Amino acid sequence: QVQLVEYGGGTVQTGGSLRLSCAASGGPFRKLTMAWFRQTPGKERTCVAGLDWNLNTVHHADSVRGRFTISISRDNAKKTVYLQMNSLTPEDTAVYYCAARNGGVSIDDSAYDLWGQGTQVTVLE
Repeated sequence: QVQLVEYGGGTVQTGGSLRLSCAASGGPFRKLTMAWFRQTPGKERTCVAGLDWNLNTVHHADSVRGRFTISISRDNAKKTVYLQMNSLTPEDTAVYYCAARNGGVSIDDSAYDLWGQGTQVTVLE
């Protein structure tokens, strides 16, 4: 059973950068897809970025393309997916969630059955 633990988040000024990390333990990972979603109060979770573990598919939402980058590290026993966020704006303020599923990349949050605990990102004007 895969477990997800998120790190990172915090408060930055407009134009600043943050990096979120999500460590996946357990396994297997061969067909695992990882994604980052975000949610603001009263709104649905939306997919920010996703990739499959073999890097056959990498997705970034239009709203973050060119500013956010999803990547993975396979260097240690705990596989880690990152979300590098640059040029942050107040509109990026949200709770960010790491998610995982066995299968291809999906932007539908109902397709994911494993979730991290969520981490708050706040961008000040």
